[in-house]
Amino acid sequence: MTLFRYDAAILHTFPAVVGGILHAPTVRNAATPADLHERYLHEQAAVRARIGTTPLSDLPSLAAWRGAFRAFGIDPTQYRSAAEALLRRLTKKGDIPSINMLVDIGNLVSIRYALPIAMIDLRGVGDGLTVHFADGTETFTELDAAEPTHPDVGEVVFSDAQKQVAARRWCWRQSAESAARADTSALLVTIEAHHLDASNSARRDVEAALADVQACLTEYADARDVKTALLGRERAAF
Repeated sequence: MTLFRYDAAILHTFPAVVGGILHAPTVRNAATPADLHERYLHEQAAVRARIGTTPLSDLPSLAAWRGAFRAFGIDPTQYRSAAEALLRRLTKKGDIPSINMLVDIGNLVSIRYALPIAMIDLRGVGDGLTVHFADGTETFTELDAAEPTHPDVGEVVFSDAQKQVAARRWCWRQSAESAARADTSALLVTIEAHHLDASNSARRDVEAALADVQACLTEYADARDVKTALLGRERAAF
């Protein structure tokens, strides 16, 4: 079964996109253990020091995501990419609270590379996910929401064959069904970038982030039979 794919129209409109995909069919979630929590706090301090007074919009990866949001009609100062939202919380509030082990692993690596990372519980995904432009009939249930809503026409979403949306505005927010929970036992991880330069830094950053997530999942979450892939124009599906 195809777990994740980019629609052809997405690859035509966003030819620079690099998608890192990790599938962990067996994984364990829990409260974040003390040593991982210490690593998370250390990473937060290191990222704060590295960014300093630099505006987040000047970071190449976040600037590229802002450009992608604008390209499908979203104001990136009203709806920020997941990576920018995390870093904004970190630089303004001073910390990012612990949620659970899987989410904390994703957030730790996300702030390290300034890339959006989705930790997707595969129970909330039917027949795999496609990144595509929404037609407006899809449904999305936000965390703690009583009723589903519909994405805007032309908005980029992750959705399954039943038109259930796992992520709105590409990497703005995950659905209640797809979020990693205390009893998550099978995981799909996505790490995406658009920043394009002569050194191919987007691909390099996504590869490094994938390796870091895999190492953490193996060490802390008992991940087994893990498979990874890089997607984009040359390979659209995993």
